[in-house]
Amino acid sequence: MQVSLTKRCIAECFGTFWLVFGGCGAAIFAAAFPSLGIGFAGVALAFGLTVLSMAYAIGHISGCHLNPAVTLGLVVGKRFPAKEMLPYWLVQVLGSAAAAAVLYIIFTGQPTWNLGGFASNGYGAHSPGGYSLLACLVAEMLLTFFFLIVILGATDQRAAKGFAPLAIGLCLTLIHLISIPITNTSVNPARSTGPALVVAAGGNPWAVQQLWLFWLAPLVGALLAGLFYRSVLAEHETPPVTEEPITYAA
Repeated sequence: MQVSLTKRCIAECFGTFWLVFGGCGAAIFAAAFPSLGIGFAGVALAFGLTVLSMAYAIGHISGCHLNPAVTLGLVVGKRFPAKEMLPYWLVQVLGSAAAAAVLYIIFTGQPTWNLGGFASNGYGAHSPGGYSLLACLVAEMLLTFFFLIVILGATDQRAAKGFAPLAIGLCLTLIHLISIPITNTSVNPARSTGPALVVAAGGNPWAVQQLWLFWLAPLVGALLAGLFYRSVLAEHETPPVTEEPITYAA
């Protein structure tokens, strides 16, 4: 049975909220907790687990994109209808912004709170490791490219059934293990937007000023991955795009 666009958009909003709340929440609250912090590895695992859990929860409803770059890559790869891309983008950003707002409410409940970077993504002086704009651009493009290759491959009709969420969640974990020191890891324009808006609302505009990179690089990486998979790795005869969403649990 076909799920309506409205219900799929609600699922995408809900899922993106969980991604940002879980992943960024782990970075904000737990990464550096005195003597018991989970560190980079824990934050990387948190992001992977949010995608893994939501893929099983809503993959059969919306496809569980949770990411404008994923939606674009699936459109280019002929796995998702182009006319539904902008509604998905909108609700993904709304879900991220809502999660960041809730994180802010919780964060300010600590009496000595200091907003700081609030898990935002950055380059140059705002890169965790001080990496240049070019280095961050290349990293985000390349990692998003491979993320989409994994997604398109794991959800291919020829792939083993039922294991796509594991492959995708573990891939996102690996991506974070590589790139948290570089950009704080985006590969997801929606994930970057929510925290950036909170930092800007707190009086520091740097995260919004640098946000363009974390839209441009993931979208270009996803576009290239969609083109590459469709032209090189997909079946010669590509099935037509249908209204049914691609599901991570396929």
